[in-house]
Amino acid sequence: MSETLADFSLGKRPQTKGMIQKVGVVGCGTVGQEIVRTISEYGIDVVFLDLTEERVQEAFVHIGEQLDEVINHWGLTPGEKRAILSRIKGTTNYNDLAECDIVIESISSRKKGTSLEIRKEIFQKIESVVKPDAIISSNIATLMISDLSNGLKHPERAIGMHFILPISKTNVIEVVKGINSSDEAFGQVVKFAGMINKKIIKLNESPGNIVTRMLVTTINEACEILMEGVASVTDIDMAMRESTGYLYGPFAMADRIGLDKVLKYMENLYQEYGDKKYKPSPIIKRLVRANYLGRITDRGFYNYKSGKPVDQTVTCAVIK
Repeated sequence: MSETLADFSLGKRPQTKGMIQKVGVVGCGTVGQEIVRTISEYGIDVVFLDLTEERVQEAFVHIGEQLDEVINHWGLTPGEKRAILSRIKGTTNYNDLAECDIVIESISSRKKGTSLEIRKEIFQKIESVVKPDAIISSNIATLMISDLSNGLKHPERAIGMHFILPISKTNVIEVVKGINSSDEAFGQVVKFAGMINKKIIKLNESPGNIVTRMLVTTINEACEILMEGVASVTDIDMAMRESTGYLYGPFAMADRIGLDKVLKYMENLYQEYGDKKYKPSPIIKRLVRANYLGRITDRGFYNYKSGKPVDQTVTCAVIK
């Protein structure tokens, strides 16, 4: 008989063609952590990759803290937290992505410029280790997926997948097909979105997609209102939350994303379109120069303690 004991293993997971059983995430900063946590919460194994073991361990600490916050609001049990964390693996080795069905690039580059070449190199490293039918994606919104996939041996497997912050509270993903993206790749992403309870917004390729273009112009206009002395940071945020139903006002959202990232989004879009509405506000530039980057540094438009805003940092008097 050719059968082995492994063939009869009760713990062996059946491999069904087209099933998405493991997802990789390259880059586990603030956004990467939310992506990893969300995927794992829906019962899918996740492997995230970062530059050093220290950063890997930091990511686990932050994900654990996020889950504790949910537990404190009666949204999760300690047992469910353990189950979520058990499905997450951190690594510094690209080879650990080999069995992933989808790999999402979500790096947070601090370098000036678009980081296009860095991301293209990451795409190529991913392709060198994953399965022939694995999907390679990026969470970036201000670059074209066709540009990122240029250099892949199989660019048809590349497709853009932009998660909308806050990921745990929004139920949509912007999905962008590149010039070479296949219908099969798109179908896999649609299936994956359904598995994590997200609806898709299918987009034609355009830097900034929908949400990022709308968001940065709103943040810029909020900065203009602040500089004119019309209202305070907290009042502008309150006006937008109460009148639109947004979860966060423009300043709170900018702090959540990271002001250095917001600045980069604006610079990329201004470079692409040349439209003044994307030109970064002087306030954003000043805060980034001072390393007031938002929640990640405990200072941005607001001061933060334990991840929660305690008062506003920026006032009209400071600006003038």
